[in-house]
Amino acid sequence: MASSDATSLVWLRDDLRLDDNPALTGAAALGLPLTVVFILDEESAGIRPLGGATRWWLHHSLAALAASLENKGSRLLLRRGPAAAVIKEVAAETAVTHLFWNRRYGLPERTVDAEVKAWADGSGVHVSSHQANLLFEPWTIRTGAGGPYKVFTPFWRACLAHGEVRDPHEVPLQLPSPALKGGGALPAGEDLDSWNLLPRSPDWSGGLADTWEPGEKGALRRLADFLDGPAEDYGTGRNVPGVEGTSRLSPHLRFGEVSPFRVWREIRERFPRKIPADVGIFRSELGWREFCWHLLYNNPELATRNYRPEFDRFEWQQLSSGELQAWQQGRTGYPLVDAGMRQLWQTGWMHNRVRMAAASFLVKNLLADWRIGEQWFWDTLVDADAASNPANWQWVAGSGADASPYFRIFNPVTQSRKFDSAGGYLRQYIPELAGLDGKAIHEPWKAANVPGYPAPLVGLPETRERALDTYSRLKD
Repeated sequence: MASSDATSLVWLRDDLRLDDNPALTGAAALGLPLTVVFILDEESAGIRPLGGATRWWLHHSLAALAASLENKGSRLLLRRGPAAAVIKEVAAETAVTHLFWNRRYGLPERTVDAEVKAWADGSGVHVSSHQANLLFEPWTIRTGAGGPYKVFTPFWRACLAHGEVRDPHEVPLQLPSPALKGGGALPAGEDLDSWNLLPRSPDWSGGLADTWEPGEKGALRRLADFLDGPAEDYGTGRNVPGVEGTSRLSPHLRFGEVSPFRVWREIRERFPRKIPADVGIFRSELGWREFCWHLLYNNPELATRNYRPEFDRFEWQQLSSGELQAWQQGRTGYPLVDAGMRQLWQTGWMHNRVRMAAASFLVKNLLADWRIGEQWFWDTLVDADAASNPANWQWVAGSGADASPYFRIFNPVTQSRKFDSAGGYLRQYIPELAGLDGKAIHEPWKAANVPGYPAPLVGLPETRERALDTYSRLKD
């Protein structure tokens, strides 16, 4: 046990939970006065500023976390600024001797952590870092030649053969009282509202609030509802945008409100004898999340540079402002694309089947640079994270690892007929089409009169051929 004047500091980042939080559990076990801090870092080099939707989520997630910590006898200290400098300030204020965090995997974040670790080592502060947000850390899964995997299937096979996933840590029964500043006062924190994370003028977040419950309780409730309902039909349900066939855990995982270890264990306990095939498909989606983070770890510029360098000479087209706005606002004239883009704007989320169609339309039918779409999703998705967002956009564009083949161009009409045949999803987000039947709604330009809904922005056959021609020139 450390001396009586020792104190601990837990630095939370994308791990806003009490359950299965090994940094918090480790600090609690010491029994020392404990400071729990979250730092809004928008100043450290390379840290990507949050988009509007994730800022909204962060506000509510932090509010929920603060309440949970108070219920355990602790408090959440909020500070803003370059993280390395802020950590040193808080450590000095509370005479920290033990610093805990859960590891991060983006290069700018790792650089900050390395700076803090070097300072701590030189200052006599013991640092304890933990695996909390990935089932398999990037340096542990390598090919036989010792390099990173570039194809998902062998990567996931190697993960599953790597060893049993650890059990999650339980929530501490109680947390030590907060550490005090010299003189006996609590360190001063900042007011969450002062960070202006919420939209004000205008406040466009009503649909997000109606759709989501940010925070750990919402995450665990969402997990239970998924396992009680859609999980065993996930293989088919995940493709139907008009039903609740997916887990919708992605924003909760993005902010670390639930750990992948907890999800893994809950699946195992729910199906102790044999994992149903459809649930296995869901687990492989967790694997795809892992794959994206492994890609980012080994390719730090994933959001700005083509993974496949031959795409540096791809002939992207310059969109007019009207074309880009039509895609962003869900007014392309193709109902599946438009319903998805409107769902995104209203709820901060889009069904994955529709994401692929909307992304394909932008990068293949319009031949827009994938980075334009990646940035728009970064700003509007509540689940936008630094790995999955660019990796998935590069997958659609064909420029990424294990990418969709260049000739795979999602036809939004075919897709909506197949996966939303009755048009329920389309009507939900495009009220202009409410009067069309299940056949006409997929091609509304063929109807006699659809007031307020635009004609197709471009023709599908022509733009498909243009895309195939452009992609084929990469091979020349």
